[in-house]
Amino acid sequence: MAAIIILAGSIRIAPGEREKALPHLRAMAAASRAEPGCLAFSFAFDVDDERLVRIFEAFESAEALAAHRASPHMAAWRAAWVEAGISDRRMAQYDVSEWRPI
Repeated sequence: MAAIIILAGSIRIAPGEREKALPHLRAMAAASRAEPGCLAFSFAFDVDDERLVRIFEAFESAEALAAHRASPHMAAWRAAWVEAGISDRRMAQYDVSEWRPI
């Protein structure tokens, strides 16, 4: 069985730009969730920092992740960062060989 790929990290929203960023966050999440091989994709605002957005992504294979990274909505997402006040991206990739509900 191939490893499931988990991406986890965060971005920051500039002060006063949350409402401007929300449509971009929603569009990116919806398009990513519709991709073949995307198991999960979510953004969540941190409860202690309204400008910090946590990111969680899961893909069933390296090929699915590569397709995600090459997608038109990924390019649009990156291009929208300045307008939406998004910065300070910090991400990590984890290759998971096994998972189970607990």
